[in-house]
Amino acid sequence: MVAPTNLSAWQALGAHQAELSQQHMRALFQQDPQRSTRFSVDAAGLHLDYSRNRLTDTTLQLLTQLAEQAELQPAINAMFDGAIINQTEQRAVLHTALRNRSSRAVTVDGADVMPMIRDTLQKMRDFVAAVDSGRFAGYTGKPLRTIVNIGIGGSFLGPKVVSDALKPYWKTGFDLRYVANVDGTDVTEACKGLDPETTLFVVCSKTFSTLETLKNAQAARDWFLSSGATQADVKHHFVAVSTNTKAATEFGISADNMFDMWDWVGGRYSLWSAIGLPQALVFGMDTFEQLLAGAHTMDEHFRTAPLAENMPVILGLLGIWYQNFWGAESQAVLVYDEYLKDFPAHLQQMDMESNGKRVTRDGETVSWQTGAVVWGGTGTNGQHAYHQLIHQGTRLIPADFIMPLRSHNPVADHHAWLFANFLGQQQALLEGKTEQEVLAELTAKGMSADTAAALAPHKVIPGNQPHNAITFNLGTPEVIGALIALYEQKVFVQGHIWGINSFDQWGVELGKVLGNAVYEALQSGDTTGYDSSSADLIQRFRAAQ
Repeated sequence: MVAPTNLSAWQALGAHQAELSQQHMRALFQQDPQRSTRFSVDAAGLHLDYSRNRLTDTTLQLLTQLAEQAELQPAINAMFDGAIINQTEQRAVLHTALRNRSSRAVTVDGADVMPMIRDTLQKMRDFVAAVDSGRFAGYTGKPLRTIVNIGIGGSFLGPKVVSDALKPYWKTGFDLRYVANVDGTDVTEACKGLDPETTLFVVCSKTFSTLETLKNAQAARDWFLSSGATQADVKHHFVAVSTNTKAATEFGISADNMFDMWDWVGGRYSLWSAIGLPQALVFGMDTFEQLLAGAHTMDEHFRTAPLAENMPVILGLLGIWYQNFWGAESQAVLVYDEYLKDFPAHLQQMDMESNGKRVTRDGETVSWQTGAVVWGGTGTNGQHAYHQLIHQGTRLIPADFIMPLRSHNPVADHHAWLFANFLGQQQALLEGKTEQEVLAELTAKGMSADTAAALAPHKVIPGNQPHNAITFNLGTPEVIGALIALYEQKVFVQGHIWGINSFDQWGVELGKVLGNAVYEALQSGDTTGYDSSSADLIQRFRAAQ
């Protein structure tokens, strides 16, 4: 592959950045009253206004050229067509097939995968209906109304975002809890106050061997059996999303209550699969399929829209613009929607696990920055905390502001105030406040010139901080599906242009392997081969037990 730094568009962007660095976004808006209209795009129920970025028409042209020179469109087509684009694991990357609502076939190794995807969706629908009606009930015959999702990583973060975002669509009488961390506190707190006779555990693990998930499933089973149930009753209260039938049935789960997964779906993209069963149980299969439909609409936009008018492409290119040409190291995601409070955490895994890579697809060490530190939270909470760093800190931190224009919970004028803060923060990031403006403001209030001059530097806000505004009418299932898919495809765009494989995660594996060895040392006390720090910590742990 050709290194992105060797592409002519990359080199032109470097020269262009030097020119643009002397211009403030205030001036860009003054020069072009229609700027927000020209630098915005609509797709799948989402509106992206990216006018408040350090860019001009020339910037967009050069970024688009970069995508073209990196052969982004052929790469997009290859992913949707089921090509082996995860080279290190020799796998296709087909989370998009899980939400394919069209009649288009998707083939892997010459076989269309859509029939088995539809079969799994139908099995999910049948199971949800059986739980609703009581045909699938607890061992005492009581209906199952509390669902506990046992899974970690992609079997936790994405699904939890979906269930929280779609809380207004939950069926009356249902509850959903999550267990992910191997810390015993997590499973203990999740089971507190539950009725074993009305609780259903869904164990989400492709291999049924993920340490955290297996330990938590065993703890949940022990809790269930301690209530007076027997091992034979486990099959009424535990189901699995896994490919390991042998391990699941030995655990006590009926083979009839296992749901398929496939190796061409990465964990952080698995919420669209049967991993979404716990969520479908609480808000229904119709809502789950509406979620898929919204993601499919975004996929079709991504697959077919011109690069310069393509929402995921634009977001991806803007990230490259700041990470590689302006020296930014992080990306803030600021959600003005309480239902989306965990969205930044999901994006952390999706982005940082995907693009936190140091070698190219060819195995060569990169000489350019890849990935970003993704962080964020809810507005207006963040305004009373980390927004200070964005406004007056020394780092360049591009930000995405996300907000529904309507609320599922209209309370007095709360939503208007929420939007006022959403937009007010963006105006402050754009305009800032100059020293002259601060001095004029202070002296107008009667402050002496000397006192005002001493205080002014502390109140100056540079502005010119780049950010995007993503708005939508209401957080419906279709919109939430489109929003999550937007960021998935953004990650793909960046990974492809950087020349890395966004779909493996070997860095995650080493710590797991070493953790297994540490566990053995904790049992035996043998610290041979460990550095002095590790050996001391092992002995401290043993002494505390």
